[in-house]
Amino acid sequence: MISLLLLVAVVAVKVFKKTTPNGKVTVYLGKRDFVDQLDHVEPIDGVIVVESDYLKGRKVFGQLTTTYRFGREEDEVMGVKFSKELVLAKAQIVPQTDKDTTLTPIQERLINKFGANAYPFTFRFPENSPSSVTLQTSDDDNGKPLGVEYAIKTYVGEHAEDKSHKRSSISLAIKKLQYAPSLRGNRLPSSLVSKGFTFSQGKLNLEVTLDKEIYYHGEKVCANIIVSNNSRKSVKNIKVAVIQHCEVTMVNTQFSRHVAEMETREGCPITPGASLTKSFYLVPLAASNKDRHGIALDGHLKEDDVNLASSTIVSEGKAPSEAMGIVVSYTVRVKLNCGALGGEVQTDVPFKLLHPAPGTMEKVKTNAEKKAKAIEKTPMGQDDDDNIVFEDFARLRLNEPE
Repeated sequence: MISLLLLVAVVAVKVFKKTTPNGKVTVYLGKRDFVDQLDHVEPIDGVIVVESDYLKGRKVFGQLTTTYRFGREEDEVMGVKFSKELVLAKAQIVPQTDKDTTLTPIQERLINKFGANAYPFTFRFPENSPSSVTLQTSDDDNGKPLGVEYAIKTYVGEHAEDKSHKRSSISLAIKKLQYAPSLRGNRLPSSLVSKGFTFSQGKLNLEVTLDKEIYYHGEKVCANIIVSNNSRKSVKNIKVAVIQHCEVTMVNTQFSRHVAEMETREGCPITPGASLTKSFYLVPLAASNKDRHGIALDGHLKEDDVNLASSTIVSEGKAPSEAMGIVVSYTVRVKLNCGALGGEVQTDVPFKLLHPAPGTMEKVKTNAEKKAKAIEKTPMGQDDDDNIVFEDFARLRLNEPE
């Protein structure tokens, strides 16, 4: 326990940095994940450090951009594009145009460290902007993945409309995520379905109840089923699956993928007049679906940072279908197989899959484990005087400007 606390203390102020190819401009961000609280989104606060006498009258501009790719890059022909890149916010960072801006704690520490060559900047996500989601590509796909990605871009120029040069430009990939409410609630999602059969009296009843409405990434999803067979058919086997549903709003396309499933004959056949009560446990994980094309993932920046896309949450009074980007939802599907003539009995029970809310014990534990792994795996430089740990963004580049 003591060693874990020491590890957490060491990385208490972790800062991500990225430098231009010419080494003259460096951007620092305190984090890459920004949480959507429905009524507001955490601001993107950072600092840019410019080498003395480099600009010679020029300026440094910054942008918050999003790329929404809804079709394969290799299918783009005759000028037809299946992506949209939008500038959501932009500002002149150097020299500062608003010197009365309130600094965040991380900006204050970085400015104290780097002095007069450090300039703060803050960008905000627009209201209703979609969460970061990417669709997993197959080995045959060489283009950029479908989905929604965000980046902070900076460049040097005489004015804001100047064309950026790669040697003096920076693109830092960031993520916009949604977390679970601090309280998961006591509602237990359930579904009851009955099926009658032609030329046969009685019905086959299937009831499915989940033990939670909201699950955290990595948790077991528990489906409790009750089968009451009042028909003349027999249940041969039972299939249980966790299904991820995606809606690409830009092109009004919907599709589903199985992200966890199992089939069993235990307790079967369920003969006429018999019943069965049983619990099934499934764990939907990105690691179990690495080779499956089209699985939606939370927009990820490096391989050990991958998990299935979180359920899309919308403000009270709005329907999930009103959300932008890629709308993600999950259900548990249970099927009873009654043979070639009897067919199947099926029902779906919806649930939400999310990250633990910031401040909850689950989140504290998850963060501690991730930070401990980062200490072991990631080469970082540390400043002993003020306990700031820097992780170079060079490994994490996405969407580099041309």
